[in-house]
Amino acid sequence: MKKALLFAFCFILSACSSFAQNDAAYVKDNYTKYEYEIPMRDGKKLFTSVYVPKDQSKKYPFMMDRTCYSVAPYGVDKYKGSLGPSPQYLKDGYIFVYQDVRGRWMSEGIYEEMTPEKEVHKTNNDVDEGTDTYDTIDWLLKNIPNNNGKVGVWGISYPGFYTTTALLSRHPALVAASPQAPIADLWRDDAFHNGAFFLVANFGFYPGFTNRQDDKPTQRRGGRFDPGTNDGYKFFLDMGSMKNTNDKYFKDTIRLWNEMMDHPNYDQHWKDRNVLLHLHDIKTAVLVTGGWYDAEDLYGAINTYKVLAQKNPATPIYFAMGPWVHGGWARGNGDHLGDVSFGGPTGPYYREKLEFAFFSHYLKGTPLDMPKVSTFQTGVNEWKNFNTWPPKEAEEKNLYLLPGGKLSFSAPTNTKDDYKEWVSDPMNPVPFIDGIDFDMKREYMTADQRFAEKRPDVLTYKTEVLDKDVTIAGNIWANLKFSTTGTDADLIVKVLDVYPDAAANNQFTGKDVKMAGYEQMVRSEPIRGKYRNSFEKPEPFTPGKVTPVNFELQDVLHTFKKGHRIMIQVQSTWFPLIDRNTQQFQDIMKAKDTDFKKQTHRLYSSKAQPSFLKVRVM
Repeated sequence: MKKALLFAFCFILSACSSFAQNDAAYVKDNYTKYEYEIPMRDGKKLFTSVYVPKDQSKKYPFMMDRTCYSVAPYGVDKYKGSLGPSPQYLKDGYIFVYQDVRGRWMSEGIYEEMTPEKEVHKTNNDVDEGTDTYDTIDWLLKNIPNNNGKVGVWGISYPGFYTTTALLSRHPALVAASPQAPIADLWRDDAFHNGAFFLVANFGFYPGFTNRQDDKPTQRRGGRFDPGTNDGYKFFLDMGSMKNTNDKYFKDTIRLWNEMMDHPNYDQHWKDRNVLLHLHDIKTAVLVTGGWYDAEDLYGAINTYKVLAQKNPATPIYFAMGPWVHGGWARGNGDHLGDVSFGGPTGPYYREKLEFAFFSHYLKGTPLDMPKVSTFQTGVNEWKNFNTWPPKEAEEKNLYLLPGGKLSFSAPTNTKDDYKEWVSDPMNPVPFIDGIDFDMKREYMTADQRFAEKRPDVLTYKTEVLDKDVTIAGNIWANLKFSTTGTDADLIVKVLDVYPDAAANNQFTGKDVKMAGYEQMVRSEPIRGKYRNSFEKPEPFTPGKVTPVNFELQDVLHTFKKGHRIMIQVQSTWFPLIDRNTQQFQDIMKAKDTDFKKQTHRLYSSKAQPSFLKVRVM
């Protein structure tokens, strides 16, 4: 039975590089490992492993990874299998630094999830990840011989967040940083997408992530939750309401899980953890990296770049987005996801031509010829370079959902209040994958949606066969006119690329799958309807009243090729990717099993009540 935890590979990337087996002997032969407890300004000590080249004939820059996933293996005689973001760094000459962040593993202090950053530090007790990074860099410069006075920081996912907060140290020696798939705003990244809770991802993650909840350093790992089944759909349906996660399983023993249960709204708890608010006055060169099919932290990568570029116009800010899942650029070829081929390897290009070139330039002074924005255009499978993101050339257009299930860039002309109606039953929710699994299969981001189209509670709209390529670049906004018989409802919008009937299979096409007529998901996002006007102050729907529901689906760079169709699917359950809405205006985290109610929803398509997606077309 598959038991992989969410972010499991991210831990692997932090604890031992994905290239470990090939490079283990080289690391031992060419590096000396040291372990330090580096003092912070408030007296707490952070456990830090430092790998120093044995060749001391020249000076080396630092490459540092600060992590909540452990710097293991522990012990000066126990070495990582590889060092740095990828094999290129290992033989190029760097001092590699790995640090357990405050309150995790062997570092002292109390851990706070996404430690709130302080704009002002009046005393030595005013600490955050920015001050911890500053104090670490200062100590390294003074205590590790043969360094060249320059520091680079990188990290993926949670370590990506620590890379972002490293920028807030504003230490003059920090000359280059690469936040990769960084968590930026936990409420909108991993926990709640527009208020809809990502259930299957977080439920499996937090037991293993919680290795300690006190100030006592330890190497103890969190225990994995065993559901006793591989059928996540049935398990979570049988589990019942969200409060049963504690009543039946966690027993209030996981503090970080309880934070999410206690704060379903975007309240001060979450606002304090929004690192985007602090990304000003940055002098460090930055390469923000993400994947178009990152099921965890797509929002973090895109918005970390946008905010940095906006607030720091004089600073070199670079952006790279490829056709990758969470962390997919750091390992493997990146040549496909599920059945969908990307035309060839994309990971090696990023690792050599972008990431390695970036750090080598700023840490060692090598030449750099790299565009500010490097993005992979799916659909045509080509790298595209821009000066800004979204591209200035992209023109805003509306893609209208029309009567009869049609989809067009032409606005509706019908004066009748046409609508599609469906019954949403929380006891029979639409599954997010076509199959049985307990985990969040990242392949869902490109998966064929023909299984969903067959259901009566999934609305479908599609264009005529395209007579020319249509390229969408930038974020997508859903603008829906909606009514319900209840007082709350979820809405999920999926943008699909429908292949022609003559489309051929590729080398990655799964068994019993046909690419002919394939409905590839390009972008998808939910909203919990009560947050349609404010994430802070939810509002009920008035039963039967037509109400605007507008929300962001995030960015894409995708070409719908000539001969394909564009399709939009709209539904109100997506299980167990997101939790079920009781369809009543209430705190769903505290709801009872008896609170789930069937409701009838309507989506309108008329001149007076248009529903459409606002897109940017190249």
